[in-house]
Amino acid sequence: MSAPIPVDELLAFEGAHPRHSGWKEEAIRARFEVPPARYYQLLDRAIDTREALELNPMLTHRLRRVREVRRAAREPRRAG
Repeated sequence: MSAPIPVDELLAFEGAHPRHSGWKEEAIRARFEVPPARYYQLLDRAIDTREALELNPMLTHRLRRVREVRRAAREPRRAG
């Protein structure tokens, strides 16, 4: 098993490469030696930490907002 990826490295990479693309997936594999799905799992956990907020509060809040919008879109709509 590989060493954990530090939160600061995840945030730096995501800040430099905010758009999802095939190129970004290749860059994830090359830099972190993990599949993109694993990278996004690690990033999702990282943005919930105090360390992420302290390192880059604007990026962390933006990533949290994007995550919440995506979660809300996946939830079934309730008749009301």
